[in-house]
Amino acid sequence: MLKFDWDEGNLEHIALHGVTFEEAEEAFNSDTLELGFDFIDEEERIDELGATAKGRILRIVTVFRGDKIRVVTAFDALRLLKLAYLKEKGVRYD
Repeated sequence: MLKFDWDEGNLEHIALHGVTFEEAEEAFNSDTLELGFDFIDEEERIDELGATAKGRILRIVTVFRGDKIRVVTAFDALRLLKLAYLKEKGVRYD
């Protein structure tokens, strides 16, 4: 099982977006939809959409550091991305 790398820096950052570490972990561990990746400071950052247990769809950017996953940021996905996620996962929406 993956371990998460949390510290004051990334916890405060996601809190600015109204996201808790529990929600970020739930979304990461859900059936995610990968949006892409980028290299910043020689680290591969993975950009994904994931859903929390309560159905909140988050955009999550992560990096792997050793045997841990670090959430760089997490925030509510834009409406268009939420709809794309729901369509990809076969969830009906109105």
